[in-house]
Amino acid sequence: MNWRYRANATLEGLTGYTLTRRPRRQPQKPPPPKPPLELQRLPSDQVRAPADPAHDRLLRGPVFLLSSVRSGSTLLRVMLNSHSQVHAPIETHFRRVSVGLGTDPVRQAMELFGHTHSDIEHLVWDRLLHRELARSGKPVLAEKTPSNVFAWRRIATCWPDARFVFLLRHPMSIVQSWHEADPGKRPMEEAVPRTLSYMTYLQEARTHLEGLTLRYEDLVAGPEAELRRLCAFLGLEYEPAMLDYGRQDHGGFVKGIGDWRDKIRAGTVVEGRPLPEPEEIPEELHGICRTWGYLS
Repeated sequence: MNWRYRANATLEGLTGYTLTRRPRRQPQKPPPPKPPLELQRLPSDQVRAPADPAHDRLLRGPVFLLSSVRSGSTLLRVMLNSHSQVHAPIETHFRRVSVGLGTDPVRQAMELFGHTHSDIEHLVWDRLLHRELARSGKPVLAEKTPSNVFAWRRIATCWPDARFVFLLRHPMSIVQSWHEADPGKRPMEEAVPRTLSYMTYLQEARTHLEGLTLRYEDLVAGPEAELRRLCAFLGLEYEPAMLDYGRQDHGGFVKGIGDWRDKIRAGTVVEGRPLPEPEEIPEELHGICRTWGYLS
């Protein structure tokens, strides 16, 4: 008979109670801290179209150039920006602009006004881009931040009258260009997954949105014909100045807000690289290559 059994028997005989060993309490992990109030979304947040488009939006018929990175979107931007009626600024990254509601009273007020968190951000986005357009003195805004492909649904919801231009390029050329833009920080083994995500979302946008599709290869091989197509889609007259974009100021060619390499600084259209041979294309890219007509 061990000591615990003897103690239990003695205690039970004297008091009617049984001695039991209480399990050791495990230390509780503290709950994760909540983010500051200004970083918390309103609980009723939802992305929705403007309640009154005529008054909730200043920007009319904006144009969004949707593309993967390293697809020639900066070239198309400066061509468009050379048109007398189109302002195509540097990449604005507007969708990264968020709104902080840092006190309970302001959150309560916004909810009583009937605004979701996304509603308020949409108003800020619209005002930001409209101000940029107004400063240019032109009537049409064209925005080309490549990461917009990840938010195409929200952009289309924010501006119901938005127009979309889809810019394609051979997927393997995108991969190679992404790597060559900064080989030390962009190893080739990361190039396929990093760029394929852009291409996948771009194709999703093309599937669900109406718009005009252009190819980078056609744009550099026959720029005038492609620009005429684009102008017709936008309801504009073609202007020859679009081809000689180097004569105008388009803002700085700086990494992070557009292409920054020597080719874009040439001021005129430069011939594109030869298309890769089928055997050079990794298997992971075969699907998107077939969908875009680059591989049979």
